[in-house]
Amino acid sequence: MSGRGDSEIRDVGDPAEDARRARWTATGTGALLALAGLAASTLRLTGSAPTLVPAAYAFGAVVCALASVLGSRGRTRRALWLLIAGVMVMALGDQFD
Repeated sequence: MSGRGDSEIRDVGDPAEDARRARWTATGTGALLALAGLAASTLRLTGSAPTLVPAAYAFGAVVCALASVLGSRGRTRRALWLLIAGVMVMALGDQFD
């Protein structure tokens, strides 16, 4: 006995389950960020911000929505990079305000 409890021993996960979890995570995160970008774009559009700001939020939301679609199709690595790019576009657009 090594003194470890049963809760400390981890089973090697099923690769199919890991892939499914990665697809759901990419899809959910992409959809959530796309909705947040669209909401921010709408709020900035109704305010006194320059037109570049809501356009950047909307473009970032479109990129995140595309990442969500790619994630649902199993292209999780590309979806991750698109999520990063979409959030960076939104952050860059916010700097013009």
